[in-house]
Amino acid sequence: MSAPQAGGHSVRVVVITLVGNGVIAGAKTFASVLTHSGSMLAEAIHSWSDCLNQVLLLVGMRRAARGPSERHPLGTGRASYFWSFLVALMLFFGGGVFSIVEGVEKVLHAEAVHHVGIGVGILGLSLAIEAGSLWGCLREIHRKRGTRGVWEFLRATKDAELVVCTGENVAAAVGLAFAMIAMLLAWQVDPRFDGVGSILVGGVLVYVAVFLARKVKSLLLGERADPEIEQGFAEAVAADPRIARVLHLITVQQGPGEVLLAAKVKLAEGVAAGEVVAVINELESRVRARAPEVRWSFIEPDASA
Repeated sequence: MSAPQAGGHSVRVVVITLVGNGVIAGAKTFASVLTHSGSMLAEAIHSWSDCLNQVLLLVGMRRAARGPSERHPLGTGRASYFWSFLVALMLFFGGGVFSIVEGVEKVLHAEAVHHVGIGVGILGLSLAIEAGSLWGCLREIHRKRGTRGVWEFLRATKDAELVVCTGENVAAAVGLAFAMIAMLLAWQVDPRFDGVGSILVGGVLVYVAVFLARKVKSLLLGERADPEIEQGFAEAVAADPRIARVLHLITVQQGPGEVLLAAKVKLAEGVAAGEVVAVINELESRVRARAPEVRWSFIEPDASA
């Protein structure tokens, strides 16, 4: 049995996002000091948090790529989901909660913003970079989603890293738009709009973090594999007249591209005892041909009605 490997495309998406966030974080930090803007500071903290998040994702992908061992006979594929869950927590507390607290403080103790032109310029540049990172995520989603819509794919996919990167980039793009509008309103209308912008940025981050946490939690607990794999198993069974029907089937997602399958099948009347092993082995081969992500299969013949 070969050791699972981390998806090269997903790694590239994470690295591109990390580089983009590093550039953005430095620019936002400079702008927040220059403008005294709370929403800009919230965006800077958000970007530094995102950089740490991408590092955590890369650590998780590396850990998940380890093969089976004596201590972990089914491999460590779910490590990817554990580290992705930590990212969701970081996004919630390091980005969302901090931005909301900072925004409330700025509303209660408003301060005029300075050098608005520079701040808006940096936000616009950051938005362009984030758009490029988001486009990379969407391109990878398009490659994998088949006939499904983007939202349907994000809800169904087992690729936690791609979901997290996409969610972060969407939150960042929306947050940048809010921060830009808030800075302009704080400059032209009322300084308290700067704090309102920070609160809105925090609200977006909290919403995305909760979505990601719920998604990754389901995978971490052992989510059912894609229905296509179960359909493929049914087709593999139907291809052999020596197998009467499927009695019971369980699939569990063990990590990105790693599925455990366990099943009981009823053999047709007249199948000799000496044939049983060959029937099961051939069935497993057909299943893997249809679904290479099935890394482990445990198929048992049963005489139940």
